[in-house]
Amino acid sequence: MARLPSLLRFAVVLTGDRDLAQDIVQEVLARVQARWRRISETEDLEAHVRRMVLNEYLSWRRFWAVRRLRDVQGSVPDGLWERLAGLGRKQRAVLVLRYYEQLDDGQIADWLGSSRPAVRGLASKSLKTLRLEPELVERIPAEEKS
Repeated sequence: MARLPSLLRFAVVLTGDRDLAQDIVQEVLARVQARWRRISETEDLEAHVRRMVLNEYLSWRRFWAVRRLRDVQGSVPDGLWERLAGLGRKQRAVLVLRYYEQLDDGQIADWLGSSRPAVRGLASKSLKTLRLEPELVERIPAEEKS
């Protein structure tokens, strides 16, 4: 997959852990390969695979004894990783989808199988928990779309 580095960066931002992100991407790509005939007919293949990564992250069953978040090549403002570690998976996913992937609330709701008000509520609660102004979160550089 030509977009593997992009997919891996997305998973790293979601998980905050490069090794876990690699595990999730590997698991998803194995499922993509097994279901290629059906998946290859998808209108937006990349978005479909990213949604699969998101779902795998949200349903990840492993227990982390110690969650250490690593900086993604210095691209995240100081202290943000540590603050993100305190959020639940869905809360972190909403922020990543909103500020990193730059999706609107409707798209996020679709990806999460939720409603727009629920997405807005999760985002608001997450930002309040982080005690961050939206301007700080918006400094997270969005991946350049090709």
